[in-house]
Amino acid sequence: MTGTSDVSRGEVPAAVVLPETMRAAVIDAVGDAGSLYEATVPVPSAFNSEFIVQVVAAGINPIDAKTRAGRGVSAGISSFPAVLGFDFSGVVVKAPYEAHPFRPGTEVFGMTMVPRTSGSYAQYVAVSTLSVAKKPAALSHVEASAVPLAALTAWGMVVEVAKAHHGQRILIHAGSGGVGHFAVQFARYFGAHVIATGSTRNQNWLRELGANEVIDYSTTRFEDVVSDVDVVIDLIGNVVDDTGSRSLGVLHEGGLIVNAPTGSWPTFLEDAAAAGLRATTFKVAPDGDTLSTIARLLESGDVHVFVDEVFDLAHAADAHRALESGHTRGKIVLTIPTH
Repeated sequence: MTGTSDVSRGEVPAAVVLPETMRAAVIDAVGDAGSLYEATVPVPSAFNSEFIVQVVAAGINPIDAKTRAGRGVSAGISSFPAVLGFDFSGVVVKAPYEAHPFRPGTEVFGMTMVPRTSGSYAQYVAVSTLSVAKKPAALSHVEASAVPLAALTAWGMVVEVAKAHHGQRILIHAGSGGVGHFAVQFARYFGAHVIATGSTRNQNWLRELGANEVIDYSTTRFEDVVSDVDVVIDLIGNVVDDTGSRSLGVLHEGGLIVNAPTGSWPTFLEDAAAAGLRATTFKVAPDGDTLSTIARLLESGDVHVFVDEVFDLAHAADAHRALESGHTRGKIVLTIPTH
């Protein structure tokens, strides 16, 4: 299906013949996890500087479940059936032009732009060349598909916004989740003193990831044992036990709180300003260059990705149920059939 000839030597890649239809997990309307089902849909088309990538594995994120349920980015879905899924790892089968560095056969990973484009719970995706990077050779497709959205979110919050550095004290809520387990590792990599909250079963694991202090939220109120924090990476908001509001009191004057979950704390900015703190929300963007940097950290072993459960595409509904149980360590991934 893919051409592997060398344009630099004057060879022309073999033409790629794509099927007209593909298997995908879709929704016909927003609803509970049971609204996800496997169907046959048209293969997307690529335009301008876009790849067609054959998907081998697709990562699942909380925004997927929120969108499926009618929140998240569901307002942007223009038609049904809709294919969800941001994260993917797979193989380029069609490049924008013959001499592109990522030619057919190149293993890549990245993010789609759901709902502007069709998602990754499918055999093929059309995606901007700016949104992908070469898959780390040390990672399987399953592992690589668990990286993009979560790692880019963590990088954006910890490195770009909080500017993690030596001597800085960073509190990370939900440190064992998809974004959280990358946030802990990035903060520690750049020298910060990392304090992470997590469940009882994840205490030792969070220390292994690099947390200097770990707080069991089921037995300890973090505000009782933490103070004078420079930055709070808030991956919960007020949807559970007013975690966000309680975090304001552990920051020193002028400290920074960064909140990611959409709609998790409607009065976030006002509450932080009233407490004399700096505050910002965060929205992740596909960024192949940053993903390439993260890939190098994964290749070197300085950063690791953890996949908790793997489901077949046909069981996407079960994967969403597992995610919504709230007990996932790291990420959940879908494997995509090639035929």
